[in-house]
Amino acid sequence: MATVRERLTKLCTSLPEVEVEPGGERHLGFTVRKRRFAWFLDDHHGDGRLALNCKGAPGESARLADEHPERFFVPAYLGARGWIGLWLDNPEPDWEEVERLVVEAYRLVAPKRLVAELG
Repeated sequence: MATVRERLTKLCTSLPEVEVEPGGERHLGFTVRKRRFAWFLDDHHGDGRLALNCKGAPGESARLADEHPERFFVPAYLGARGWIGLWLDNPEPDWEEVERLVVEAYRLVAPKRLVAELG
């Protein structure tokens, strides 16, 4: 079975023109045309957790974190700019939810031509 990191990487790189960039020893950044739309975080600042941080619509991060604090959080540094945090180390991440968040984050930063390729 694929690890969470591998599964998230496969999901992100299935989108047009996505590049994976190492972000330190254990993190990965996902970009499209040099614009970051997601981070995979492994033990970020020693928190011992796996997480996805991704671009979101204004207000979405706080709403999700308030409604579902067991799954969502407002990311440090990026949360004020609309980024969403999702814990990926819950017993079984909801991969449909992960995909929905990743695709929406991609749509927010990718050029219109690439977004049109998604259908």
